[in-house]
Amino acid sequence: MGKGWTLQSLIDGKMTVTASCRKASCNHSKVLPLEELRDRLGPDTPAMEWDLRPKLKCEVCGSKDVGLIYAPDSNKVPGMGKAIPGKSLYAKAKGE
Repeated sequence: MGKGWTLQSLIDGKMTVTASCRKASCNHSKVLPLEELRDRLGPDTPAMEWDLRPKLKCEVCGSKDVGLIYAPDSNKVPGMGKAIPGKSLYAKAKGE
C-alpha cells in the first residue's frame, strides 16, 4: 500500500476502520463507511490515522478524542472468523 494508505487502498485491501471514542463516559464506536468517504472525499484521500483523526469526532458525545482500529474485513475475506471443519482445535471441540 505504498507510503501510506488511501481510502481506495483500504477498500481494495478489504480492510475495515473502526473509530472509537476514548471518553470514559461514552466509549461509543462505529465502523467508518469507507465507500461513502471515498465517494465524498476522493479515492486518493490519505487514510492513515494521523490523516483521519483530526477530521473525526464522536457522533454521540462530540469528543475529538477518537482512536482508530484498522483490521481485515471479516465479511469480505473468505473464511476469516470461521472454523474449518477438521482443521482447527475450535472445530474439533465443537464436534465439527
